[in-house]
Amino acid sequence: TVGTQTDYRDGEAQTDPYSPEYVVLSASIPELLTLATLTWGRGLPAGLAEVEMIERARAKRAWEATLPPLDNASQIAKRRKMMDDMEKKEWAFREQEIEKLQELRLEVLKKLLRRRKEKQNELDFKRLDAQWQNHQKTLEEKVKKIQHNCALMIRKLIAKRKNVRGKLVRRDIIEDYADFASQTYAPLSRIGYFPDNHAERYVVKNYYLNTFAGLCELEATLPDSVTQVQIQAPKPKCSTTKTGFIKRSARLEAELEQVHQALLDKKNKVKEPKKPLHFLEKIEKPVPQPPTPTLEKPSIEEEETELAVICLQKLLRGRAIQNMMFEGKEKRLELIRELRTTHALQEDVQLLIKAEKQETLALQQQHDLHMHKLSQIESHLAWAEGKTLANMFDFLSKELLRLQEERRIHAFVMLAERQRRMREAEESGRRQVEEMQRQEEDEIFRQVRWEMHQSTVDSYLEDIILSSMENTAEEQAKEEIQRMAVEINDIAYEMENRRTRLQSEEIVAELVYSFLIPEIEKNSFKEKGRES
Repeated sequence: TVGTQTDYRDGEAQTDPYSPEYVVLSASIPELLTLATLTWGRGLPAGLAEVEMIERARAKRAWEATLPPLDNASQIAKRRKMMDDMEKKEWAFREQEIEKLQELRLEVLKKLLRRRKEKQNELDFKRLDAQWQNHQKTLEEKVKKIQHNCALMIRKLIAKRKNVRGKLVRRDIIEDYADFASQTYAPLSRIGYFPDNHAERYVVKNYYLNTFAGLCELEATLPDSVTQVQIQAPKPKCSTTKTGFIKRSARLEAELEQVHQALLDKKNKVKEPKKPLHFLEKIEKPVPQPPTPTLEKPSIEEEETELAVICLQKLLRGRAIQNMMFEGKEKRLELIRELRTTHALQEDVQLLIKAEKQETLALQQQHDLHMHKLSQIESHLAWAEGKTLANMFDFLSKELLRLQEERRIHAFVMLAERQRRMREAEESGRRQVEEMQRQEEDEIFRQVRWEMHQSTVDSYLEDIILSSMENTAEEQAKEEIQRMAVEINDIAYEMENRRTRLQSEEIVAELVYSFLIPEIEKNSFKEKGRES
């Protein structure tokens, strides 16, 4: 009934099997305790290797049970032989395990090398694919550029072919307006017409909408009903309380009244006659347009004749205008003479004005010449300055590039020198380590050889000394034992003659306590050690 929230995640909780405490009896050693080193995840649940280990341990315990005891001197050689055979078997098994481990490591190493080779092949393939893609992109760009230039040249050739002789071609207005891709609808910018320029001239600019003063003016002209909205709350159809709610009785009355009015409307409803269709109109078919006249293209000879006629018309019209001007001059000759006599009186004033005008023109011409000279001088100076500055900047930029290249090359040289020194240092260090290892191995070999000779001599002398010491000790022990046996016999005979029955029992008890019990404890300790 109580929900709890722990401080641990589910993954941090214990999921290993529970191993309870146990008590081992002193007289028994269960086989299960030999598997106490195996834990969950490290040997448990048991697999093929663990089963083989358990069987091997059982076989070893059975073999230990078949070993002859240590207290039997006649079976020591057999025991040593059995132990040597078992040791050889264990070494052979260990060698097999080492070979298996080496094979597993070799397989792992092969897999790692195979994976590394696959990754390297994949990287090489990706790099080649990227280079091929870049090459294809450059190739496609070149092909597109060539195709674009080809289409451009073909269009130019077609345009030149249309008018090979360079004759005057009359504009066909009907064809231009019939083709929506012509210059009339879509002029080209290379001809000199830019439709996007001066687009702001088509924008509607209103003083009353774009400026604050115009907005204020516009607001002042509007009536109050537009700017000041007045909303009147609707009056309720039914009687309400002071708080604004409708009573239940009033609501029922309103509903009954609506139902009564609906019934009356349905009762007094008169069938209306069918109204005529207001929107039914007769659609008259439009008069078909006359066929568009087509203009046949004239031949070259007719066209030349037409051009010659047009030129002749221009000449005749010019000559007719000249004749009209000459006739008008003849008709108004007297008026022209009168005007000339009137203007002759003002010749002095006109001469003065003309002289001033010539003087002003001369001054203006001199000023223009002076300004032209100054502009030429300034242009020459600017050209000289620009040329000098351009040469200087060119020299400085080239010098800067040279210095940068020199520094970069110097940096590369220093890096190469540093890398060479580092490699030389690594190589010298490696050589020193190899020399030290070689010296250590020579020294180890010399010392081992010397120790082998020394140990051989020492073991030989030790065997001689031990054999002589054993012989001498054996002879001395025999003499001492014989002497002590004679003394002990004398003492024992004397004590036997003197002792009573109580003293005899005490001696027997001391012998049992000092000899039999320690021997039994020693045997039990050896048995426990053998079992463990």
